[in-house]
Amino acid sequence: MKKIKIFIDAGHGGTDPGAVGNGLREKDLTLAIAKALKKYLEQYENVEVRLSREDDRTLTLKQRTDMANAWGADYFISVHINAGGGTGIETFIWNGNVSAATRNNQNVMHSEIMKAVGNVRDRGKKTQNFHVVRESNMPAILPEFMFIDNANDAQLLKDPAFLNKCAKGMENGLVSIFNLKKKVQPTPTPMQTQSNTNKLYRVQVGAFANKANAEALANELKSKGYSVFIAE
Repeated sequence: MKKIKIFIDAGHGGTDPGAVGNGLREKDLTLAIAKALKKYLEQYENVEVRLSREDDRTLTLKQRTDMANAWGADYFISVHINAGGGTGIETFIWNGNVSAATRNNQNVMHSEIMKAVGNVRDRGKKTQNFHVVRESNMPAILPEFMFIDNANDAQLLKDPAFLNKCAKGMENGLVSIFNLKKKVQPTPTPMQTQSNTNKLYRVQVGAFANKANAEALANELKSKGYSVFIAE
């Protein structure tokens, strides 16, 4: 069965911090969300996941799309955090001639993200001439998770549980789009019991050089209801 290849681009990185505000840097948040999504997707069968970066390094926009295109990814996600005084979440696809799959996938991904994150403003599904959604050869989406320069949004972005919700929403979207199935966990083999085996187990309680001592212990055990025999 063909594996589904998901390419996750953690926006910015290295010398490019992205948007900054309220003690946060976009490049750190995008990496945390991307890694969380990768971890979630590794629970599914027939899925391969690659990140554009797994640490704090500088990459050009072209390097990111070149990696995804050369790998032959089936879907491209570029994770970003917004800025500019607004609030909430929005998703982008290319504003050019995109496939029906790209539009349908945005509908699914956007819906699942908003359900997962809970009570935040839905800024809607949008289009834009961003390099990563334009130059990727596969359906692509760029979600903008909250506004780093908004104090209330920043409080959410400082909470690892909220970042996991952002990743969880994308996971749920991908499960729906690609009909992903969780890996089957092996069922532990039950230990055999005496009831389903012909084996018998014996317990020896003593060994004596003096037969009288052996007989004395045997009589004591018999008085307590045990079946006893003395072997020489």
